[in-house]
Amino acid sequence: MRLRQLFTRRQARPRGGRAGATDARYLADWARARVGVEAYVEPETTVTPMTVVLVAADGEWTRRVVGGPTGARRLGEDLRIPVYDVRKTGYPQRMRDHDARQKILRKRQAARE
Repeated sequence: MRLRQLFTRRQARPRGGRAGATDARYLADWARARVGVEAYVEPETTVTPMTVVLVAADGEWTRRVVGGPTGARRLGEDLRIPVYDVRKTGYPQRMRDHDARQKILRKRQAARE
């Protein structure tokens, strides 16, 4: 193997990450059960395919593979929710606040046990 090939060879992995029917159904059910849901598209990395994070008005969130830019756009249209690029907008503060509240609740629960 040439030295050049060591640095140019890519790992074989699926491109774009295909969103399965179960992922799409889960996201639709999740969004319909909550108020004020928005979608934040996360870019593909060397480790993960493109994903979408749905964030409710109270900050509760979930993440799933979305199936590329087309899948993200279709998700927003189907669910009638706004779709943002997380690289441009960042994550909403309510998402971080929700995680902080959950951490406090877990800590209190552990102290009671």
